[in-house]
Amino acid sequence: MHLSQATFIVLDLETSGSAPSTGAGITEIGAVKVRGGEILGEFQSFVNPGVPISAFITQLTGITDAMLIDAPNIAEIFPSFIEFMGPESENILVAHNAPFDIGFLKAAAVFLEYPWPMHHIADTARLARYVLTKEDVINCKLATLAEFFGATTSPTHRALDDARATVDVLHGIIERLGSFGITTIPEFKKVKKRLVSD
Repeated sequence: MHLSQATFIVLDLETSGSAPSTGAGITEIGAVKVRGGEILGEFQSFVNPGVPISAFITQLTGITDAMLIDAPNIAEIFPSFIEFMGPESENILVAHNAPFDIGFLKAAAVFLEYPWPMHHIADTARLARYVLTKEDVINCKLATLAEFFGATTSPTHRALDDARATVDVLHGIIERLGSFGITTIPEFKKVKKRLVSD
């Protein structure tokens, strides 16, 4: 199946900065469902992390304790987000520096005793290193890649904005992958395996 027929769930989290091992700490979830360049849906919610937000995180994200006080906790929002992710056999999860975001979500699943779906996970930071050189970009930070690929949304350290920016970065990467002869979903999935073994 061609990559244009793949459904990608591009996600981003904001967190309180605490370690994901407790299952707490997520303050915002944003995700975009996209196929063939068309946005099929978006998911956005604040999450009450159950812990105070540090001044550093508030300065970085603009998210305050007051904004989260009436937000659902992770137990209340998690089933809806799992449903948005869709079938693991069909949809591909995408995140920038995916181990960070997926680490928090997997910890939440364990904490809630909720089965974690085994979607294929693609990391745009890793993929960017595969298709771009140091001559192209000075680093593979989301803001750098968003500017390089002309993303229509600038990353702001807010979940949905960053997910939208990552969608444009993903599309730029997929375009570049075509020049490597990588145009199908199985080929795309193999790129990740190759990168992990580097």
